[in-house]
Amino acid sequence: MPMTNPGVSVIRSLPAPGAYLCGLTWDGRSLWHSDQQAGEVYELDPDTGAVLRTIPCPGARADLTVHDGQLWQIGERPKRFLVLDPGTGETVERRAVRPSSGRICGAEARPEGVWVCLRQPPVVQLRSTGTVEVLREFPVAGNPSGLTEADGVVYYTDFEDVVIRGYDVATEEQVFAQPATGSPTGLTYDGRYLWYCDFPGRALRAIAPLDRGGRR
Repeated sequence: MPMTNPGVSVIRSLPAPGAYLCGLTWDGRSLWHSDQQAGEVYELDPDTGAVLRTIPCPGARADLTVHDGQLWQIGERPKRFLVLDPGTGETVERRAVRPSSGRICGAEARPEGVWVCLRQPPVVQLRSTGTVEVLREFPVAGNPSGLTEADGVVYYTDFEDVVIRGYDVATEEQVFAQPATGSPTGLTYDGRYLWYCDFPGRALRAIAPLDRGGRR
């Protein structure tokens, strides 16, 4: 069951267009958000939350990311990456995540590869964007949902514990933990804030990432 933490402060909030909040990512200009119940992916104005574009994606089940101008949505059964062309709205490719299972939940593409988080057991992996093969893996705490990376820290949401956690990718040690306002799902970084989906609140919330002393 979704939970809430009354009194947790956030920097910014935007309304979500749907009721079953899944993925969240940033393309350098807009927020992109997926909703499982609606089976849609939305381009959102980061200032107002207004829907700029809607793409059908009936298989959407978890987080999404952007790579080479295309949206990678985790979806279908077993879970895989559904590669969407944001211009046409078409699903142009389905990329298997081996071994095939329902464990993958969060994803964020970066120059070094695509960071993902899996459940049971909870781990963070770096996978190749070319082959989707595992390049490295380390264990983490809790029950990961959405994921992003910023300044050498992989952050992920924990739906059940209602918290956002962060791990230093160099040391593989936890360096960040902050309560969320409501059970969080999708997560992304816009270059300034961490944005997460507040599932029960039907909203997108922004918080500050770990202060790395000006590192980038």
